[in-house]
Amino acid sequence: MPATQLGQLSPVAIAFFFVFIGVTLGITYWAARKTKTTSEFYAAGGGISGFQNGLALAGDYMSAASFLGIAGLVATGGYDGLIYSVGYLVGWPIVMFLIAEPLRNLGKYTFADVVAYRLQQKPVKTMAAVGSVTTVIIYLIAQMVGAGSLIKLMFGLKYEYALIAVGILMIAYVLFGGMLATTWVQIIKAVLLIGGATVLALLVLNRFGWSYGNLFSAVAKLPNGDALLTPGHYKVATSPFDLVSLALGLMFGTAGLPHILMRFYTVPDAREARKSVFVATGFIGYFYILTFTIGYGAAALVAAKFLAKPAPGTPGMGNNVAAPLLAEILGGGPFLGFLCAVAFATILAVVAGLTLAGASAISHDLYAGVMKGGVTDEKTEVGVAKIATVALGVIAILLGLLFKEVNVAFMVGLAFAVAASANFPALLMSVFWKKFTTQAAVASMAVGLASAVILIVLSPTVWTDVFHFASAPPVPLKNPALISMTLAFLTGFIVSLVTRDQNAEDGFEEQQMRATFGL
Repeated sequence: MPATQLGQLSPVAIAFFFVFIGVTLGITYWAARKTKTTSEFYAAGGGISGFQNGLALAGDYMSAASFLGIAGLVATGGYDGLIYSVGYLVGWPIVMFLIAEPLRNLGKYTFADVVAYRLQQKPVKTMAAVGSVTTVIIYLIAQMVGAGSLIKLMFGLKYEYALIAVGILMIAYVLFGGMLATTWVQIIKAVLLIGGATVLALLVLNRFGWSYGNLFSAVAKLPNGDALLTPGHYKVATSPFDLVSLALGLMFGTAGLPHILMRFYTVPDAREARKSVFVATGFIGYFYILTFTIGYGAAALVAAKFLAKPAPGTPGMGNNVAAPLLAEILGGGPFLGFLCAVAFATILAVVAGLTLAGASAISHDLYAGVMKGGVTDEKTEVGVAKIATVALGVIAILLGLLFKEVNVAFMVGLAFAVAASANFPALLMSVFWKKFTTQAAVASMAVGLASAVILIVLSPTVWTDVFHFASAPPVPLKNPALISMTLAFLTGFIVSLVTRDQNAEDGFEEQQMRATFGL
């Protein structure tokens, strides 16, 4: 008799899965009939309300790694696992106060529109598209490998079948429904995820008499209870310097993720853009508070039973299954099935958003902005976006197969580091610094991208954990954002001082007027 139903085909999970797929494909069919122009494909015609976009932002941002990974980190690492909860959340005020309003007022479909607003279009959009597509592909690999592994674990399906299913559904949502379908998939997923996490947290509190004191007392009685309740025991970083670097990467990476930034074009004006960030911050903050309760609940009820010494018949235990196992203990097989289906929905919503962001960078920035000099007909541009969608979907599936045996946990951190280094500095300086030049923008994005990738390859995360080299890693930091982001800012600053872009300076006042007032 297996110790858990996890890893077996669950009728409840299958039922929830098919209901979700049926509803979202129905939405895609409805959205396809409304999606004809570039504005409708990239930005849902700007017709999404601030509240709806806030929910969709939350759905786009809260990945399966957020729910399963952070709950597992808290369950096995305790207090130190919460740095990810805090780190993923604190980037949102930065987005709200620095980015959301100028982005909505200055841009059209991608963040490259803003960086290139008063600079030379072709070099800036080329480099911005390279950074965007790189970030998207790195993030997609992490999501696809996670999708294959989780669905294999939860449904008992083969890894390859799970990967292909996610890829096909992702392509269908974006290809036929564009941003409108993707938005509603993300809204539904956000409601399901927040609802499921809320129920799970309430079940934990119910088990411990609605008292956090009782919960922490139970955790304290575990063999590693003291370590779980005090900081500094679970090494999320190699040093305090590395910890600061991790925090900066999570904070500023949020403000540079292409699939997050393009959501601000789906609302009608800057006021709704601010409202959507406010709503998203509220939902995301609430969700990460729940991971605290779920994580310690899993520590008390699951970790000792399953994670430390896997029981016979328990499939491949790891941090990621702490929350599903907790759901089974507290809510039985049906609730486990529901959460498995929600995890699948979570992956689908995030990869759809990523694919759309990558397709937009290729079609709008590279094809329309660079190859056609901004002069193109809508039908052709949407056609290029759809070809790019299929290509990205196929690439995502192939890379998922290629990285099947590789620990890709570092890739989410790398995606945030690249976003914080290649995208955020150039975006910020282009909006707020009059002297910022075209050459500086290109150099800043190139240095940020290259340094983030090189530093992560030379770090313990890849050098030791992936390549298994015996020698000490050349770079002791696990998280490169502090160095790579600083290099990107310094490069932009220095190159701006030694070059001159008179047209960019002349256009600054007009840009500020439009960025601030939308005029």
